[in-house]
Amino acid sequence: MTETYEDVLYTQQNGVGIITLNRPQRLNAWTSAMESSVRRAVVAASRDEAVRAIIVTGAGRGFCAGADMQMLTNVSTATSASTATETRPSRAEQAPHRTVDLEPELLAPYPGRFGYLFSVQKPVIAAVNGPCAGIGLVLTLFCDLRFASDQAMFTTAFAQRGLIAEHGSSWLLPRLVGPSRALDLLMSARRVQGPEAATIGLVNETFPHATFLEDVLAYTRRLTEVVSPRSLAVMKAQVWQSLSQSMGTALDVADREMKKSFASADFKEGVAHFVEKRAPRFTGG
Repeated sequence: MTETYEDVLYTQQNGVGIITLNRPQRLNAWTSAMESSVRRAVVAASRDEAVRAIIVTGAGRGFCAGADMQMLTNVSTATSASTATETRPSRAEQAPHRTVDLEPELLAPYPGRFGYLFSVQKPVIAAVNGPCAGIGLVLTLFCDLRFASDQAMFTTAFAQRGLIAEHGSSWLLPRLVGPSRALDLLMSARRVQGPEAATIGLVNETFPHATFLEDVLAYTRRLTEVVSPRSLAVMKAQVWQSLSQSMGTALDVADREMKKSFASADFKEGVAHFVEKRAPRFTGG
């Protein structure tokens, strides 16, 4: 039975799970139903052995315009916007499926509304095709990679709504663009176009709007076809956990994980396909 999602489309294409925010008439403004659907789609993709990478994008001309304004209008003065859109995931949704046995230092749960994305043992890529604001921008910060159309636009928007840096954005944004640029983006709530976003490090790269999703898929195919999914899972956990580790701890974890890598099927295949000068056939083992 095919699972259905409200305000979201989920498809698979050549090893890639594509999650599309699907309220194009409202520039994919964020709703409680959308939040629940995104989480369920991410969990489904993380548990699907045929999926090796996940893309999150938007339908129509926008990525996500932020929280739905009708929801914000209904918020009482005593309740924050984050509470208004908060969803409580089921137990099955709380932790994505784990496929690689990681060191304890790499298994600590990530807090916050979107922290579960860090626990997914597959690359999660934001494909920002248009306007991206507020909570939509925060969602992209929790993705592993971000690509933008040259027609995309970013804004934090919080200060213009009388809000603050929500959902961990004050922690993540400075790590991507530096403290001064983070404060500029948060305090001014100014609009940043795709090319500038790439220049300051908010996104990895911009692509022409006409071929945007095709270009993102072309990059993603490398992650699904020519590199080890086991390596990707371990390296992703290493990088995100290292932000709260000492260098000594990170080195110890790397030493232990390297020994485990030497015993893996993907290491044997990595050597074999290089020596035999053929395409790799990684299994993630």
